[in-house]
Amino acid sequence: MLPIAPLMIEHRLIEKMIKLLSGDLARLKAGGKIDRKFNRSAVDFFRVYADRTHHGKEEKILFRELKKKDISTEHRAIMDRLIGDHVEARKRVGELSAAQTEDEAIACLEFIVDLYPRHIAKEDKEFFIPVMEYFNKEEQAAMLKEGMEFDGSMIHKKYEAIISELELEINR
Repeated sequence: MLPIAPLMIEHRLIEKMIKLLSGDLARLKAGGKIDRKFNRSAVDFFRVYADRTHHGKEEKILFRELKKKDISTEHRAIMDRLIGDHVEARKRVGELSAAQTEDEAIACLEFIVDLYPRHIAKEDKEFFIPVMEYFNKEEQAAMLKEGMEFDGSMIHKKYEAIISELELEINR
């Protein structure tokens, strides 16, 4: 299995969340109110799954290893743009978390719903497969193993954060 296979599988789940966000966006544009529970769940999904887990593997494993290689100018430019997308997505998810008005939520949702499908298409169709040619089989296997270990640590990080938040709330 290529080390990018799990990343591409993760894209399918992110696409499902984008579909849900699109529905929420349409509901808000039709005059609905912010659904705080849905909003918290969406923010949590993007922060933990899409960003820390998925983007984390891209940035801390794949992109780190690509930076050690003599990659083409085109691939370097795509990688830089993908990293920029991650930064912008983090910012917009933070704004969605803080949104107090429907207009603020709509602006964030419009950005996120527009960004992710383009971002995923670029990775799936123009980047992930071609850049695997820079790695031999052993390097690919090492990245796959590191990615699985990275995933395994994420559940611990998520629930450590939840406990820390609960402790703060209780001690207020």
